[in-house]
Amino acid sequence: MSGAYGKDLERWIPRLIAVWREARKKGDGPETRLTPQEVKEVGAGVKQLSLGLTRDRKLAGAKYMDDPRLLGAYLLFYWPVSYAQAREALGELPNRPRTALDLGSGPAPVAFAALDAGASEVTAADRSKPALTLARALAAEAGEALATREWDPTRKAAPPEGKYDLITMGHVLNELYGAGDEAVKPRAALLEQVLAQVKPGGSLLVLEPALRETSRLLLKVRDVMVEKGYAIRAPCMYRGACPALVKESDWCHAEREWPMPRVVEEIARAAGLHKESLKMSYLVLAPKGEDWPEPRTDRLFRIVSESLEGKGRQRYIGCGPEGRMGLAMQEKHRTEKNERFLKLNRGDVISVTNTEAKGDGLALDDTSEVRVVAYAGKGIPPEPKEPKGT
Repeated sequence: MSGAYGKDLERWIPRLIAVWREARKKGDGPETRLTPQEVKEVGAGVKQLSLGLTRDRKLAGAKYMDDPRLLGAYLLFYWPVSYAQAREALGELPNRPRTALDLGSGPAPVAFAALDAGASEVTAADRSKPALTLARALAAEAGEALATREWDPTRKAAPPEGKYDLITMGHVLNELYGAGDEAVKPRAALLEQVLAQVKPGGSLLVLEPALRETSRLLLKVRDVMVEKGYAIRAPCMYRGACPALVKESDWCHAEREWPMPRVVEEIARAAGLHKESLKMSYLVLAPKGEDWPEPRTDRLFRIVSESLEGKGRQRYIGCGPEGRMGLAMQEKHRTEKNERFLKLNRGDVISVTNTEAKGDGLALDDTSEVRVVAYAGKGIPPEPKEPKGT
């Protein structure tokens, strides 16, 4: 598990189990584990949630958090997943937030991720009273200060008043306003409304599932926001219309290595799910009037694919200020200055030199230099300034 937040998440596991057992008013067992019967029970709920949220999508937008069995399944399985996703994305913020608002919070995994990432005042807002009750119980269990508010976007309710350094929306946007292109404009309008409450220098973080449909719709919302003049802090460096939307078969999502907490692994097995890595789609947006990060002079690409290894060569899809393209290098061209290219992860940002246009992208050779400018989950640093007098 990521060294940056792995221990924080491990501390949450016994709290989640304790709050779950208290809410169902039956059962006890080890503090850090579930009994085999509990695993079976929760696994059945997770299987139903997975089907309804990632396959037939029949639960998307429904009040599934008001069902005690499904809410419990969410708490023990999707809560740790959402927490880890949020901690990964929060690592890319340019500034540490002090005040945060988590919209569509459910039992507040993203809100608690913001607290653990350094925020001191966090409000969780959701339409589900049972979910907010569990969020308050978790706050009491952890000795954390968490404010809760009711917020129902389906009734066009305005978000809780105030200005915040960070506003988060974890897996909520994809459940609003339908499931096709008709949802793009109202989703963008909601983000614009929310961004009006973000303080200068602050950010809006939108986390979504890594499904093709939900990811492509998020990219279409991104394009509307970019057209309206909003800057993207992460993960995009390309300032035009998203190049991943050109081909119907493409989409863009993040993937991180993530050894699961034991409880999550046991539930995944019981539910018949394979979850070796952490996958998500995300955007970090700046408030109106703030520009994109200052462009660097070196040639940057974010790796947006898995390794596309072939016989005697390594290849990835990269996306940077000049767009989305293939990056490839033959093994025979490996040198000390470019060998890092052979072992990159999706999400890493690299700088490359001495490339040649070839096919659908760029070819690197033994004169190329490859440096990792930012590892996946870390913000891109400003370009180092040349020392005076050089």
